[in-house]
Amino acid sequence: MELQPGREAIVRVAVATLWSSPEAVRPVDGPALTAGADIPTWVRGMDTDQQVGDCVLSQLLLGERVLIDELRPDGWARVVAVEQPAAKLDPRGYPGWLPADQLTTVDLTVSGDPLVVDATVTGLHAAPGGPVALAGVVVGTRLVPAGPARDGWREVHVPGQATPLWLPDGQLVPVPTEPPTAADALAVAQRLLDVAYIWGGLSAYGIDCSGLVHLAWRRFGVLLPRDADDQAVATTPLPLGAERPGDLYFFARPGRKIHHIGIVTAVADDPTDRRMLHACYRRRRVLEEQLPADRAATLVGVHRV
Repeated sequence: MELQPGREAIVRVAVATLWSSPEAVRPVDGPALTAGADIPTWVRGMDTDQQVGDCVLSQLLLGERVLIDELRPDGWARVVAVEQPAAKLDPRGYPGWLPADQLTTVDLTVSGDPLVVDATVTGLHAAPGGPVALAGVVVGTRLVPAGPARDGWREVHVPGQATPLWLPDGQLVPVPTEPPTAADALAVAQRLLDVAYIWGGLSAYGIDCSGLVHLAWRRFGVLLPRDADDQAVATTPLPLGAERPGDLYFFARPGRKIHHIGIVTAVADDPTDRRMLHACYRRRRVLEEQLPADRAATLVGVHRV
């Protein structure tokens, strides 16, 4: 079946990038535009200024669903990422553009309860212990098992692959049926310490502040909105001083909308000693730190998922 406007499709690469428009991409973005979407090479090729280009809106993980709105003759697809809520942009999900060859049609013959990848980064193998057939699969990716575990390996259906692929069974876990604790989500986010800051990033190769929060909870089946201001609307406000590790700090300049988010990492008994884990735009990486004075001055709330 061919891709068609008005129908759903799924991502067939480990990490696909959602662009503001086909015309906005830069020469440095070439590796991310290929049929294989080489995200590690793309991130390595960028300088610190290019890491924050606003041509990137978000990223989608292997198997993530999109609704196709338009297919262009030059190979681009305008889509809505239906698993990334973005109410202010589109009630259906996050809108943007992808190379159409990074998508495949939904295989209606594949069914079953999905498992979620718990490894920070892994590869899918052609056979147990065999060569890697699809590299760069990241935490939070959902895959449908193709059979029971065998000798420590699990066979899984993979979008766009004619036959199932394999990965170590210990890297897959059932999708939780209960909401995670704040500590659970924080522990996932902490595994991304020192990952590069990429505006719109949503993977273990590069990530932004709201992407870090979205991905940490997505690992447990909780689909928070993609952007920080929408995440504030979707979570529960707390009094300042009541925060606990795993809660969320939100930041905004006077008279402006929320522009930054971090994950609380310490009990704030002393309001001058608040700490958070965040993807830092200024230092271009994920780090854990005490709130600098300028951050403390723009702290507008603490929320709980």
